[in-house]
Amino acid sequence: MKKILLSLITTAMVVGCSSSATSNFSKQSHYSGGQRVSDTTHYYWFTESTSQSVSAADHVTSETNGWYETSYRWDEGNVREVVRKGEQLKAGELVPYTVHVRFNKDGEAVYQQYRVEKKILPLNEGQLERYVLEAESIGNMTKDQNKKGLELLQGFWDGTTFELCNGKDYTEVEFNNTLPSFVMSRLSSLDNYIGFLGKIRNNTVYIDELLILADDDYDCVERPNLID
Repeated sequence: MKKILLSLITTAMVVGCSSSATSNFSKQSHYSGGQRVSDTTHYYWFTESTSQSVSAADHVTSETNGWYETSYRWDEGNVREVVRKGEQLKAGELVPYTVHVRFNKDGEAVYQQYRVEKKILPLNEGQLERYVLEAESIGNMTKDQNKKGLELLQGFWDGTTFELCNGKDYTEVEFNNTLPSFVMSRLSSLDNYIGFLGKIRNNTVYIDELLILADDDYDCVERPNLID
C-alpha cells in the first residue's frame, strides 16, 4: 500500500458485506465482506449465479508484512484460475510479487507462475491448495455475513457528516457504544477515512465494529479485477 494503516483495533474483528446481496437481470448475486486478524485487514468480494460460484476477490493489507490483492474464477463448480499481485517483506524491504495459476477440471495446476521481483519460483502443493481454500472461504464468509444484514461500509467522516465512497452524504451517524473512548474522541475531532461493519437504515449510518481508521487521504478500496 502507499501508506501504513493507522489501526485502533486491538482484537480481531469481522467485517460484513459492503453491499447487500443483489440479483440483477442475469440472476447473479453479489456479496462482500471481510475480517481483521491481528494487524491484517481483509476485504472480500464474491459473485454467484443460481447458487454456482462465479468469481471472488480480496484485498489484504498488513501493517508490517505488505499487501496483496487477488482475483479468483470458477468454472463448473471448481476454482479454475487465481491471479494475485502485491508486495511482501524480504530482507526488511517490501518487494513486488505476482502469482498466476490455472487449474483444469480435475483440480490439477496446468499453469503456474510465481514471480518475486524478477525471479520465477516454484509453488508447492500446499500453496496451490491454499489458494483454492481461500477462494472457497471467501464465498462462505461473505454469505454468512450477509445473512446478518450487515455491510462493509467505507467513507469519510469529518465529525458531522459521513460521505460514502460513492459520494452519498449522511448526517445521522450512530456509533456502537462499545468503541474505545479514544477512538470516539478521534472520530469527533479529525477528518478520517473509516471502514466498518454496519448498516444504513432510514438515512442513518449505524457503525457496529470499526475496522480501519486512517487519515482522510487514504483511498477507497475497490474490488480487484485481475482476470481478463
